[in-house]
Amino acid sequence: MTTSKDSRPLIGIVGACSSGKSTLIAGLAGYGLRIRHIAQEHSYVKDMWRRLRNPDILIYLHVSYEEAQARRKLSWSEDEYKIQLERLAHARTHADIELDTDKKTPAQVLAETVNFLREMGVLS
Repeated sequence: MTTSKDSRPLIGIVGACSSGKSTLIAGLAGYGLRIRHIAQEHSYVKDMWRRLRNPDILIYLHVSYEEAQARRKLSWSEDEYKIQLERLAHARTHADIELDTDKKTPAQVLAETVNFLREMGVLS
């Protein structure tokens, strides 16, 4: 018996550490979507997001260094944060939507994402 390939679009989520990627993915879990966390912020290969997953839709989550530190006390410097942004630059340029998660609740980020996916025709 042959199984057919999943026809749902693949949605990739990228962003710096503490931008809310895991929280957004958890919030979208009940929508029946194919979603993948893409850890581009840890790769020196500028288009690793595309090489690993090549998503149909790419969502970029932005967080400032100050907000990232307020969310989770990470043992990284602002220079290390800037390196993550450099590693994410290619994905950010190619993202279908960029959401600034500073000063937003997870519910607000989820609502913006759901609205975007409805506009894209992915959700009804």
